[in-house]
Amino acid sequence: MKFDRSVKIAPSILSADFANFGAEIQAVEAQGADWIHVDVMDGHFVPNITFGPATCAAIRPHIKTVMDVHLMIAPVDPYIQAFADAGADVITAHVEAGPHIHRTLQAIRATGAKAGLALNPGTPAEAAAPLLDLVDLICVMTVNPGFGGQKFIHSCVQKVTELREMIGDREVHIEIDGGVDPSTAPLVAAAGADVLVAGSAVFKGGSVENPAPYGENIRAIRASV
Repeated sequence: MKFDRSVKIAPSILSADFANFGAEIQAVEAQGADWIHVDVMDGHFVPNITFGPATCAAIRPHIKTVMDVHLMIAPVDPYIQAFADAGADVITAHVEAGPHIHRTLQAIRATGAKAGLALNPGTPAEAAAPLLDLVDLICVMTVNPGFGGQKFIHSCVQKVTELREMIGDREVHIEIDGGVDPSTAPLVAAAGADVLVAGSAVFKGGSVENPAPYGENIRAIRASV
């Protein structure tokens, strides 16, 4: 993964056809996706259960781009190695998920994966300040995590601006997760975000048999920024 600040679109497979992940991933990548975002939820840290390391390992061979694994789980540390072994390129943990976030980020980096730090909408940018030299990505949640298709929380745009200033010239991506579409993408991109996670906004209207809408949706988000 070579670092660059160009805007990257990362479709979330939370909005894909669960019975057809391999083909869905191939379809969105062929239609212009830059990364593939995998939302891991445990029914404990967030009120939903999705998938674990076995699913990540199963879909990894279908991903030609970047496998971006977002752990909405607590505790995180016991599972880091399993997700790294499953092929995650980026592993993101929540600052709110445990008391020892430095240890968590160090453990992620020790596997060879890139380390991401996620901030819930109610967590201020300052929470990331002591961690900037341990992270490769900061994921700003612009909805409360747990479900796809939620409304974008506009007060989070200011947080992106603050993080961009704090990061300075460090090679740290700012990722936006939640409610990204052609109306919200320009706001966060202007504030300094460079990875845009989009679920329903990418997958709506298309299917494996009819993937053209995926490409139209990706291009619409890209064009908006």
